[in-house]
Amino acid sequence: MIDRLEKEVDMLERHLQVLRMVIENEPIGIVKMSNETGYPHHKVRYSLRVLEEENLIEPSSQGAITTETTVEFVGDLDGKIDEIVDKLDGMKIDEVPEIES
Repeated sequence: MIDRLEKEVDMLERHLQVLRMVIENEPIGIVKMSNETGYPHHKVRYSLRVLEEENLIEPSSQGAITTETTVEFVGDLDGKIDEIVDKLDGMKIDEVPEIES
């Protein structure tokens, strides 16, 4: 149950790392991103596709670049992550009564 959440968080982390690289280095290509992050080309390509589907980046002849949507997304990101962290904190089971057999 938790394994899927961990995998999703890892994938989100990769997508956001790729987005950060595009923001900081645009235009940037798959090979450079792969070399700098250590992620295989196919994983970088997948992250780029996800980001493009979300309209956060777009392809150019020199590599990936940001869109008008990127600024708003980045501005809202910290707040959304904080909301999710708060929700996860509320799911913790701090004290479990002893189960009698």
